[in-house]
Amino acid sequence: MWRVLRSSVTLAPVPPVGEVLRRYPNAGEPLACEPLTKGLLNHGYRVSTSSGSYFLKHHLDDSTGDRATIVRQHRATRRLQSIGVPVAPPLADADGDTVTVIDGRCYALHPWVDGRHRVGAQLTTDQSRRLGALLGTVHTGLEQVMADGLDVGSGPPGPGPGYGSPDADDTFALIGQLLTAARGRHRRDSFDELAEHRLVERRRLLEQHAHRRPPTPEDPATGWVHGDFHPLNLLYRGADPVAIVDWDRLGVQPRAEEAVRAAAIFFVRPAGHLELEKVRAYARAYRRAAGAGAAELAAAVHRVWWERLNDFWILRWRYSLHDRRADPQFPAVSALAVWWTREYDAVCEAFTG
Repeated sequence: MWRVLRSSVTLAPVPPVGEVLRRYPNAGEPLACEPLTKGLLNHGYRVSTSSGSYFLKHHLDDSTGDRATIVRQHRATRRLQSIGVPVAPPLADADGDTVTVIDGRCYALHPWVDGRHRVGAQLTTDQSRRLGALLGTVHTGLEQVMADGLDVGSGPPGPGPGYGSPDADDTFALIGQLLTAARGRHRRDSFDELAEHRLVERRRLLEQHAHRRPPTPEDPATGWVHGDFHPLNLLYRGADPVAIVDWDRLGVQPRAEEAVRAAAIFFVRPAGHLELEKVRAYARAYRRAAGAGAAELAAAVHRVWWERLNDFWILRWRYSLHDRRADPQFPAVSALAVWWTREYDAVCEAFTG
């Protein structure tokens, strides 16, 4: 008799654990299934069996959850592992498949990796350097494995037809909608007050800096990237990274922009500023490992800064989708856009110096 261990902070449904495990002869009998609460898009579970522990992933995201896309991710991670990149590829079932489809839903069984997530404040300068080198190795490794016979579709790699910078006019309209929502709540709380303050502040900043919208580059330096490289997708054991997880956003994008976005998540402090000394160590190691030049990083800094200045995804989740899971991220994320604008030159120098 196996148990479902319910968490009070998750609404994840009970997965068909027994049916999944029957396809893995060596997985053992199910004993317990515990929902994990860190992810925002897909459901994950720690499954305990008579033979050990596993991570069961239920792929939900419409844009990345089809079987063919998941299989491509799995093949990529298995090849990355073969060249020494720390990943946790899924297990193959008795038929050699890594995706189990039950009632139209896709599941994958991974080995359980003991480790912890670490944010930039928990990393030394040397560990920050190693983090940058790791991401550079991921990008060069993906370039190798995705060009090495892996079916990635036809046509030259590119950032996709939607690649471009946000239009400030669209953002002004969105700010107006979000202000109406924040001000119109029947029972306003401190979050709504902060949201209103930041929206008004951001509108003023956009009015001052609208002329700095980056042009769409004619030939961006694109490549295969993880797509979602941040602390919750990297596991440490002690001082060492042991597994990069959640490859759902694997795709072709400007490489340096992923490096800048990752740094803006890893190294942001609660007050909304970046630890620039750690950023500098990280960026130098990344440029060396990825073979990226300072000009490529400078362009990425400008594009990601503009992206952050126009981005309100947390407020859209709260006010449009009535989903508050990302609310705790808002104070630091919203303050970062303001601080980054004020310290633009220092941030650029940290990534390129």
